[in-house]
Formats: sequence, C-alpha cells, structure tokens
Amino acid sequence: FTHQGIPYPVTMCTSETFQALDTFEARSDDIVLASYPKCGSNWLLHIVILSLENTINGWTKESPINFSYQECNFILSRFRMKQFSSPRILATHLHYDKLPGSIFENNAKILVLFRNPKDTAVSFFHFHNDVPDIPSYGSWDEFFRQFMKGQVSWGSYFDFAINWNKHIDDANVKFILYEDLKENLTSGVKQIAEFLGFSLTEEQIETISTRSTFQAMRAKSQETHGAVGRFLFRKGKIALVSGISSEVGDWKNLFRETQSQAMDEKFQECLAG
Repeated sequence: FTHQGIPYPVTMCTSETFQALDTFEARSDDIVLASYPKCGSNWLLHIVILSLENTINGWTKESPINFSYQECNFILSRFRMKQFSSPRILATHLHYDKLPGSIFENNAKILVLFRNPKDTAVSFFHFHNDVPDIPSYGSWDEFFRQFMKGQVSWGSYFDFAINWNKHIDDANVKFILYEDLKENLTSGVKQIAEFLGFSLTEEQIETISTRSTFQAMRAKSQETHGAVGRFLFRKGKIALVSGISSEVGDWKNLFRETQSQAMDEKFQECLAG
C-alpha cells in the first residue's frame, strides 16, 4: 500500500502503524539506525547490539535488547515499547521527514547507513525473489525498471538518499558507508562506539569486529534470524560506484552497460558532490 506517496509491503506495514508512529514517544538515549533496504541494516544492528553487550553492566545473553523496526506492524507496539528499558534501538527504512517528531525533539542519536545503489539493487532483487511471502519479479530487467522509478518497497533509493543527505552535518546524525565497514571493520566499530558514547577498550573493539564479519554472522544466521537468515546473508560482497578498489559485488553479473550508465547518471543528478 502507499503512504504519503511511498509504497510499503502490506506483509509488514499498515496505515495503523504509521498513525501510531505519529504519537510515538522517543527518548533522548534512543539509538536510531536508518538505512534503505538491503544496505546492511542487519550488520549495523549486530554491531550496535554487541557494543551494548560490552557497555551495559550486568547485561547477559538472556537479557533482551530492546529493538523495534519502527514501521513494521508485527513488532511495533507503543505500549510494549514504553516498557522497554533504555537504551532502545529503533531501526527503520523511513526517510528523515517520515520519522516521529519526538526523535528530533529529544535529540536522539541517528546512525545512517548507505551502500552503493548498484549492489543495493541487486541484493534487493535477490531478496524479493528468494524470500517466501513477498512479491517476486519475473526478471532483473523488470526489477531494475521499477527500482529506478522508485516503485519498489520503501520507494526510491535516490529520494531516500536526497532526504537524508540534507542532514549529513547534523550533530546528532552520523553517516556510515557499507563499503567503509567492509574495508576496515575495526575502524568502523570504533567510530560507531565513539559516536554513541560507548566506552570500549581496544580489545573489545577487536572482539566485536571479529564477531561482526560476514562469515561470522552467516555462521550464526539461523540462530539469530531463524529461517530468514539464509536470505539476509546471501553473499556479503560489495562493489563501489567509482574510484576505490574493493571486492567486486554482484552488480556486474546482472547490470547491462546501459543500466550501469543510467544509474551513474541518476546518482550524479541526485547526489553530485
């Protein structure tokens, strides 16, 4: 269904959920994790949870980390969220201006994760076609056309990017690149901890990094994510839009040259500089 011009999956979101978000009461110590789908949100969530494990005195594996995907109706409950102890983790795929106003009024810290749109699109395509109970696409070309028009779940990657890019210099917002985490995970974990005010030793940071590699997360995906784990951790490879050498991802296996050029042009049009 469509809400404020953006399509959402009916299997996960409802209009009632968005109405509830309007009155959601954020706290100043809430941690917001924002990303477009398939940009590594589960990876970022994993890192933050491990950081909390090493930060909160008395926290054990049996203790619940209080986490909610903001716009997903099967998890979100205003009344249940009120009972959660702090800090709460609020993950979301929403645009900046679609988040509850109380998040900004209470100056909650926001981590925003971005990924090369080409790899994002390929990962999203495979996710749609692999996971049961969500719509599939007949071909990559069909999905690419819909992706470029923003007619996929959670709308346009580029609109999401433009909306968040306006707040790149906000004091309570930190932008993280999937590719940077891939290149130097230890440095990324350290930056995340510092932004969130976590006091972690170098040894703890190294341990978190080791436990947050793609291989380590995939090995435990059935335990942490159940049946959907094998779909969330499919390959974990990346490629960059330009310039920096890195591990090549799936996009070159699916993109036609004309499609690659079209996305480059769209990226420059929306996010030049």
